[in-house]
Amino acid sequence: MGTIAIVFPGQGSQRAGMALDFYERFAASRHVFAEASDALGLDISALCFNEDPRLDLTEFTQPAILTTEIAMLRALQGEFGLAATVFGGHSLGEYTALCAAGAIPLDVAVRLVRRRGALMQAAVPPGDGAMVAVRGTGVASLDFAASLDAIGVDVANVNSPDQVVLSGPASSMDRACAMVAELASGLVLDLVPLLVSAPFHSRRMRVVESDFRVALAEVAPSFDAVRAAVVPSNLRGGFHTGELDALLDALERQISGRVDWMANMRALVTRADRIIEVGPGRPLRGFFKSMGVEIASIVSCKTAERAIAA
Repeated sequence: MGTIAIVFPGQGSQRAGMALDFYERFAASRHVFAEASDALGLDISALCFNEDPRLDLTEFTQPAILTTEIAMLRALQGEFGLAATVFGGHSLGEYTALCAAGAIPLDVAVRLVRRRGALMQAAVPPGDGAMVAVRGTGVASLDFAASLDAIGVDVANVNSPDQVVLSGPASSMDRACAMVAELASGLVLDLVPLLVSAPFHSRRMRVVESDFRVALAEVAPSFDAVRAAVVPSNLRGGFHTGELDALLDALERQISGRVDWMANMRALVTRADRIIEVGPGRPLRGFFKSMGVEIASIVSCKTAERAIAA
């Protein structure tokens, strides 16, 4: 099978009932949900498996997705024999990847991302921020940053050669979209507003980075930063160095910094013969495909059997 990388999607992939089939079939998955629930003082399985409106509140979304992905992974490792040496994750998914690699313990990771989500939500009043996905052939090669900077809008994500995401004040987003359309003259663009509660990965998030650094410092003694060297940094593009201070800095700045997922994908394909996406949704598959890389996606027990047998 060769060297395997496992990648994890982030916020936006959540859905009611995620990982329920793994939970019902495998003790390893149930153990993950129990450990996360104990760490959070919250029944995370009830949150994930029922129609709970909190699942779309960032404070709860982030630990719910991380728990789901680790629960799936532990079953895939123990019951299906899936073994990986490299891990990656998109935005929130970077924390799942670090947990999967053994760099952050599960109980610490779920508490940390809950704090991260609460801070990110508190950074901007509801309705004040917006994010828009810009899709078009080769759009990532265009330089929007300087023009958008003047109106307070940032390029939050470079997801693939054909997709970037804008983030900033809701009051400026229509103007930002018009500017992008003008700068991309000749390209056919699809501008898609995202259902988010705040302008993530934008300068509006900087106000909470110092508070998050305090949260990181409190749990840093439990980190094994050396193990992070098999996970690429969203912020820097390449793999983490394995040094604790550099890891803490990258995670702090990732909140307002650009997610360079395209660079992460390039880094991952240099170290893995095969890439498998694990999570409640499969958004990363299309990003890899746009770079000419076919990956498998596991979103259920049924898809696990097919993907691992391939």
